[in-house]
Amino acid sequence: MKLNRRALHQRALALTALGLLAGAPALAQDKPKVALVMKSLANEFFQTMEDGAKAHNKANAAKYTLVANGIKDETDTAGQIKMVEQMMAQNINALVIAPADSKALVPVVKAAIDKGILVVNIDNQLDAGALKEKNISVPFVGPDNRAGAKLVGDFLAKKLKSGDKVGIIEGVSTTFNAQQRTLGFQDAMKAGGMNVVGVQSGQWEIDKGNTVAAGMLREHPDLKALLAGNDSMALGAVAAVKAAGKTGQVQVVGYDNINAIKPMLADGRVLATADQFAAKQAVFGIETALKALSEKKKQADMPAAVKTDVVLVTKDSK
Repeated sequence: MKLNRRALHQRALALTALGLLAGAPALAQDKPKVALVMKSLANEFFQTMEDGAKAHNKANAAKYTLVANGIKDETDTAGQIKMVEQMMAQNINALVIAPADSKALVPVVKAAIDKGILVVNIDNQLDAGALKEKNISVPFVGPDNRAGAKLVGDFLAKKLKSGDKVGIIEGVSTTFNAQQRTLGFQDAMKAGGMNVVGVQSGQWEIDKGNTVAAGMLREHPDLKALLAGNDSMALGAVAAVKAAGKTGQVQVVGYDNINAIKPMLADGRVLATADQFAAKQAVFGIETALKALSEKKKQADMPAAVKTDVVLVTKDSK
């Protein structure tokens, strides 16, 4: 009897070892592990995104495990690639990513998919051509950035006159959402008859946005407005307008509706922004991944896109 027990015990150990060597979960009932990889956590927008994801995970702790992280600054593409590789090594089941660069992150996304990890793209859309080149599809869960920026630009246009000079402070120029917001701003300015005298990258950051805004104000003393691709750069623009002694003379608009912009909307230093619901964006991505996991879908079977809301926010918004 003892020998039988010992043999059974050894067999169980051998099967467990085989399962682990094959990369199988130790327990069949293990919860799926979802990784959320964001851009700069120094940006309030992504802090809010992370908070929303953590709150969702806390409310659904029995359904999945969340691992969340973000890079130190908006242009640390190499750091984000390394972060995804580290997440992959933790045997994650799904990756929800806001890529720092629309093309540069595609190879590591391909590596994750090849490893059997489901990938969902949020915030900044991966480049369609780069995805096609790698023969992969990744669902984009997020708003129409061009339409959102046009909402903001249209509101600004009502406060300007045809022929007025305006400048656009763009995000990181290699990101799809930066490009789309610039196009939305340009759509609105063209429709209103405004003169876009420059488009320069502020790399999504306050200091760089401030530098670009200050340069535009020096180069064009008769500038009437600055359109910033996110609220962090709008904060920098507001400081530049103040330093130039032109508060109230140069309108500033942004995008994201972060908390830091709200007092500026209230007192007029910022005319308008767009709310794309940061706390919900990651949640929508996580829920898309969880649904696909529960339905045992493969990457190629996932939806191409899931559109989320973006709305205009002004002083009078309720």
